[in-house]
Amino acid sequence: MSNMQFILLIVALTSVLSLLIFAFSGPSADKAQARRLALVRGRHGDSATAFVEAQMRKAISNMPKTNGMLTSLIPNPEMLHKRIKMTGKSWTLGQYAWASVGLAVLVALTLLLRGWAPLLAIFLGLFVGLGLPHMVVGHLINKRTMKFTVNFPDALELLVRGLRSGLPISETLGVVASEVPGPVGEEFKMITERIKIGRTMDAALQETADRLGTPEFQFFVISLAIQRETGGNLAETLSNLAEVLRKRAQMKLKIRAMSSESKASAYIIGALPFIVFGLICYINYSYMEPFFTGDPAGLFGLGLMQIIGIGGLCWMGIGVFIMAQMINFEI
Repeated sequence: MSNMQFILLIVALTSVLSLLIFAFSGPSADKAQARRLALVRGRHGDSATAFVEAQMRKAISNMPKTNGMLTSLIPNPEMLHKRIKMTGKSWTLGQYAWASVGLAVLVALTLLLRGWAPLLAIFLGLFVGLGLPHMVVGHLINKRTMKFTVNFPDALELLVRGLRSGLPISETLGVVASEVPGPVGEEFKMITERIKIGRTMDAALQETADRLGTPEFQFFVISLAIQRETGGNLAETLSNLAEVLRKRAQMKLKIRAMSSESKASAYIIGALPFIVFGLICYINYSYMEPFFTGDPAGLFGLGLMQIIGIGGLCWMGIGVFIMAQMINFEI
């Protein structure tokens, strides 16, 4: 690598790191302190109007903001904002967009300076910039959803005890929000806040069910709706629902244990070509160098090896999708 390429690489790394630090640094301490003081004044104000205004400001702050330079280019910002909120993190669309752009630019410039084909470097940069943040968000969503599903039957049992002690359903929701830690308490806290600002209980629960997307919470919403229309013992209904959800979780664990061998085989078969490719590159990089440098006289600067490699990746993607569907069991 020449001195000029090294300088360009340092400049690119510095620029990308600056963008990432700017994206995830958050607001300044003075602004955060002023906002907290305003919320405290509104929460503890004497008038009911101040309390409602504070709750409305908090609800509006959770809405997606699409007036940024990069967020305006996102094709479906509402869906992306919903996915980010499902992670339980306080990230914004702007931070997500800047992180994606930073990763794409960093990977593309690094590969270009390493002598890779321009089209291949840009393609891999876009793949990493768009795919890696999406995978991270999906992993966080699955982790939080699993934790919610595990603790949700305990929250239902707490609701049952509150109802049997004579508390109304709105009060028991507040008890769950304050007593149950983790995602369950956070979601029930958001439900109680929506109810306080004037939303009906059915609408608040349905919004949470749409955002979570879990069948367990949808069962809970349907049970409350049916009980409100037909009457009956709500405590007994929720107790039966908690028992059903626990049995459902046990069935999922049994299916996961039974399909673990198939999943391990799929992981090994899917990862083996990439492992062999990496080992060959490590042992004899000069043999694999034409795959990365390309052919200037080829199609879009790509040689025959690159075209074959891209075709192989497409076929492998189809195979991985088929294997994933074969080991995906719905309960």
